[in-house]
Amino acid sequence: MAPTFEDVYKEKYLLLTTFTKDGRPKPTPVWGVPHEGKLLISTDDGSWKTKRINNTPRVTIQKCGVLGKVKGEPVEAVARNLPKSETRRVFDMVTRRYWWHAWWWIPQAIVRGGVDKVHAAIEVEAAPTS
Repeated sequence: MAPTFEDVYKEKYLLLTTFTKDGRPKPTPVWGVPHEGKLLISTDDGSWKTKRINNTPRVTIQKCGVLGKVKGEPVEAVARNLPKSETRRVFDMVTRRYWWHAWWWIPQAIVRGGVDKVHAAIEVEAAPTS
């Protein structure tokens, strides 16, 4: 049986696939936090995934290993870039979940101008059923 969004979005390591305007898939491993039935992701502001989500909200998520090796079938979902006012909250949630890596990304954010300036937040939820 094919996995559902609920089966996948709580996983610690996920592969998020966004799509170009002409439909080409662009997969990238992400760290996210399940929150109220949705997946929250912190990423660099201006990243290609945020640009592609602005063009088309269709994404897929699937289980993967820490280095992005696929471990399951993709699940259709929709994503949106959250307003800048949500960036800090999502960044803090992701930092709490992956605290052992915070030593690496918090100083980077500070040096580059602060979390609110250099990060963006993405919200992913189950695709509507037809």
